[in-house]
Amino acid sequence: MCSPRESGMNTLRVARVTRSRSRGPRAGSRGRGEDPVPLRRAEAAAEGRKGHSPVKGQRKTQRLHVAYEASDGEKDESTKPLKVPVWEPQDWQQQLANIRAMRSRKDAPVDQLGVEHCYDLHAPPKVRRYQVLLSLMLSSQTKDQVTAGAMQRLRARGLTVDSILQTDDGTLGKLIYPVGFWRNKVRYIKQTSAILQQHYGGDIPASVAELVALPGVGPKMAHLAMAVAWGTVSGIAVDTHVHRIANRLRWTEKVTKSPEETRASLEEWLPRELWGEINGLLVGFGQQTCLPVHPRCQACLNQALCPTARRL
Repeated sequence: MCSPRESGMNTLRVARVTRSRSRGPRAGSRGRGEDPVPLRRAEAAAEGRKGHSPVKGQRKTQRLHVAYEASDGEKDESTKPLKVPVWEPQDWQQQLANIRAMRSRKDAPVDQLGVEHCYDLHAPPKVRRYQVLLSLMLSSQTKDQVTAGAMQRLRARGLTVDSILQTDDGTLGKLIYPVGFWRNKVRYIKQTSAILQQHYGGDIPASVAELVALPGVGPKMAHLAMAVAWGTVSGIAVDTHVHRIANRLRWTEKVTKSPEETRASLEEWLPRELWGEINGLLVGFGQQTCLPVHPRCQACLNQALCPTARRL
């Protein structure tokens, strides 16, 4: 047993420990020289964090876009390329149908005397192709009747690369006269024939790029040569008739100044399966109805659909 004195000291010691524990962190904080954090302020801050209540001056939280992976059966629409609408002329399908109806008889000069009818059907393939190219070179700025007459005279003498190279310029000029620019064409025919003999074995090239590189051969001739001689549709053959009619019908997005501009414009929207047809169709239409001067609009089925006819 402890003495009364020892009992009193134990009681005092227990009291001191009790008071020290009741003070808790406050006493320790002061001892470390730190400012105490009021409980209410700490609780308020905790409540603010839980509720995400806006605080004045605080930046607004930005919403994040969450991209989810598409399932196996779904396609991500955002990855599809945007389809650019292709321009096409108004009423062009009806206009084309009307032109076909007006051309159904196939009785225009191009139908009887065009390039398809100027070569010798019984000649070897290489000679036929050469004759196709030569008829196209003669046809520039020349009516089909005149071109056909010149081809008949040439064929009567045996129209081959070798026979042309053996013919003097004066005789060749008399044979092709009166085709347009016949003097220039004599020179072009001789130069082109020499190139064909030296580099192509007497045949003609099988590409537009090589054809237009020949003297006196333009893009229209090259595309027609590819179609008639090689059976390949490489582009739309645009001559003065096609150029004129395409602009009259507004088949070009804007007015074009040259046949090559017209060709590029037509090829942008006209379905490719029509490229081989359009030249012969429009050339005959231009020879019979849509004439360069004084077009026969009263007899045209497209009178009500043609922007140019409305102004005449």
